[in-house]
Amino acid sequence: MVSLAPSVAPRSLVPQDLLACLFAHRMATTEQLTVMVDRHVKYVLHCLRGMEREGLVAATRRAFHSNVWRLTGKGRRLVARWPEFRAYTPQRKALPAHLSREVHTLTVTRTAVAFLTDARDRGDDFSPLDWSTEVAHPVRDGVRDGERLLIADGLLYYKRMEPKQQLLRAFVEVDRATESSERLASKTITYARLHAGAQPVGRGRPAPPAWQKSYTRFPRVLFVLTGASLGRLRQRIADLQTIVGQDPLVEHFAAQVPLGAAVLEELEERGASAPVWTPLNGRGERRGWMDL
Repeated sequence: MVSLAPSVAPRSLVPQDLLACLFAHRMATTEQLTVMVDRHVKYVLHCLRGMEREGLVAATRRAFHSNVWRLTGKGRRLVARWPEFRAYTPQRKALPAHLSREVHTLTVTRTAVAFLTDARDRGDDFSPLDWSTEVAHPVRDGVRDGERLLIADGLLYYKRMEPKQQLLRAFVEVDRATESSERLASKTITYARLHAGAQPVGRGRPAPPAWQKSYTRFPRVLFVLTGASLGRLRQRIADLQTIVGQDPLVEHFAAQVPLGAAVLEELEERGASAPVWTPLNGRGERRGWMDL
């Protein structure tokens, strides 16, 4: 990785890795960062406190809970100059006023850590920096109503090693049961519109979908649910399945792109690759996300 400025040069790569993780994930608890960099918590805290004194990171201290860490403006400007982040354009996902951005972002980070822990257990190629937070794509399909910008909670770049090597991409949407099932399902419509691309005008031929500039194949879409009882979350997943089957555009989309939903607590308990994912096209039993 790129060296820090001499005045803040770390004695090891761990402080630099922590800065990169916070840049990629926006915010994380001490425990989450400890998992990401795979070091002892005492050493991670030592590094974080040193960078806090340098003005690179800031902490929200919570009674009886782990600190929440984020980059300061100085820290963001520093990391943004590193080659691997120069092309990164930060986005902000609009959240209803009653929702806490901090809680939502930490839940997204929690989801990323679940994938990371499982990948390490499997021996797959997936690092904390193979997850991008709040990835935006304009939706230009000529439809007057509907979202004009799709901002996924996360986008993961994953290399499966067994039984054969396979490169996988997935959009991840995290739902904390704070909105209706219909509102949650509406996100599948936006993804279907992005996949379909621009519609032809008159006798003209439609341009290739804009997403093909970024991906050779449209990433699968994974919904991760939490924030309610297991029974209620499974009902929300069943509602998702029903709504996917009722909309012709989404039904066509689901026939071409793998869509799945799972409960975050099950990902953490059994592993993200375990058969905890319900196919939203209604076909078959629960399975691993790579086998949707």
